[in-house]
Amino acid sequence: MREENVLDKGFVKLVNVSGGDISAIAAARVSNGLGPEEASKGEEKDQKLINYLMKHRHGTPFEHNMFTFYVKAPIFVAREWMRHRVGSFNEKSGRYTEFGPEFYIPSEFRQPGLTNKQGSEPLNDTAANEWLNTEFSKWSIKAFDEYLYLLRQGLAKEMARMVLPLNLYTEFYWTVNARSLMNFLSLRTGEDAQWEIQMYAKAIEPMFDAIMPMTHKAWIDNGRIAP
Repeated sequence: MREENVLDKGFVKLVNVSGGDISAIAAARVSNGLGPEEASKGEEKDQKLINYLMKHRHGTPFEHNMFTFYVKAPIFVAREWMRHRVGSFNEKSGRYTEFGPEFYIPSEFRQPGLTNKQGSEPLNDTAANEWLNTEFSKWSIKAFDEYLYLLRQGLAKEMARMVLPLNLYTEFYWTVNARSLMNFLSLRTGEDAQWEIQMYAKAIEPMFDAIMPMTHKAWIDNGRIAP
């Protein structure tokens, strides 16, 4: 199991893998009537096949594998993540579990981007960063104290959680095939993606490379576009 820390309190763990480069190779060569025992033709020919599949956007052979990640991330990051619908998610439930006071507090804050309306850029103001760090910490704890107060008054967890902010950490499983994983990485390592989710995507990419190095290389060589 491989694990990388992300942000101030988050992480991503690769907890399960099924298949790899050979899964894509076998799925492609079954078109020629070759079974799994006959699929590999040696590293050079296998890499050439994967490059061909990637270049010509033959994506389905890359769906015959599985990566399962366990992720701890702020809620606002998780919500962006779950827009990637080709995958399976199971998340910690605030209906059944009492949350702990774990919040993402940036060390550096950002202001609206000048050229990208959806983007942002560093604030580059030490005093402002310190003030914002204090404000975020203060209001996060205040919201959590209210959450605990409501629970003590007998309010159901599923309702008390509504006062909690989006920088609260949550945890979830994500199972995804290589084709969808490449799509996630293509989009979420881009400069126009929110910085926080970029950090998770950049932590995941070396894990993908370690499991499917031929596929990762072909993906890089073909412009980091999912087939």
